[in-house]
Amino acid sequence: MHYKKVDQRIQEFEEICRQEGIPVTMQRRVILEAVLKRKDHPTADQIYEEVQEQIPQLSRTTIYRVLDALVELGVIRRMQQTGGARFDGKVDRHHHLVCIRCGKIIDLEDTALDKLSVPRRKLKGFKIDNFSVHFSGICSDCQKEED
Repeated sequence: MHYKKVDQRIQEFEEICRQEGIPVTMQRRVILEAVLKRKDHPTADQIYEEVQEQIPQLSRTTIYRVLDALVELGVIRRMQQTGGARFDGKVDRHHHLVCIRCGKIIDLEDTALDKLSVPRRKLKGFKIDNFSVHFSGICSDCQKEED
């Protein structure tokens, strides 16, 4: 699957906000756009640094609150990684390669992985409703540094 154009995703976000009765603020738009334009699964701090150029008075607390709201609305995803949360503008099912050295996260499209079956029964009381597969290893950049 390909990334939808940022403008199209912003329009979808605005429509969701209208349906939910949530104001479309400049802060929400700028933060969402910052996440959508990146392909590197940024941290909240990386988004904060980027957004500071456009809205210098924006606090870290606001960034965290807006990112949480965007996740809640389903327009971005939160990925829990060692070292903290990362954010992904791509909400369609996809998988990831995670470098254990530098923390880089790379999207992986694989239809075979998409076809894995989700257990229909509750496992230890846990109801699975979606999944993505994360492979960990060493990225090509880190491998080059080793050589």
